[in-house]
Amino acid sequence: MSIWFLVAIIVLVLGLIIGNILLLKQSANQELPKPKKDNNASYDRFEDNDD
Repeated sequence: MSIWFLVAIIVLVLGLIIGNILLLKQSANQELPKPKKDNNASYDRFEDNDD
């Protein structure tokens, strides 16, 4: 294999890893929205009663 091919693969992998780390750092600073209603209410109507 050519040395430039290996260098390109290494640069691509390092770019993906650094990009993912930066996205994780950015998303860690964001706050999740507060729920406005009971989110489990829609699941209760599909609950099966196998008594």
